[in-house]
Amino acid sequence: QVQLVESGGGLVQAGGSLRLSCAASGVGLRINAMAWYRQAPGQQRELVAVITSGGYTNYADSVKGRFTISRDNAKYTVYLQMNDLRPEDTAVYYCQVGASTISSIVPRDYWGQGTQVTVSS
Repeated sequence: QVQLVESGGGLVQAGGSLRLSCAASGVGLRINAMAWYRQAPGQQRELVAVITSGGYTNYADSVKGRFTISRDNAKYTVYLQMNDLRPEDTAVYYCQVGASTISSIVPRDYWGQGTQVTVSS
């Protein structure tokens, strides 16, 4: 099994910044792509950003130029640096990791518990 622990959410004023972290753990962990999703009240969960094992990144149009996804492979951690935050960025943010372990060798997706980001106007 893979455990994901998220941190870094909170309340910030419009124009401010936050940095989310998501640390993965598991025996014999091998991680493929890592991503951040978000879900606002009454809305579907949407992809915010993704980073492959090779470091390629892709972003939702709504966050391009403001958010940056990165990963530290030695720490099995993915980050989301969020700058110039807007009220419409308010949502619960979830990390998603494609991974396998020594006991679960077929890669599958794992989800974090979610962290609330609230941007006030």
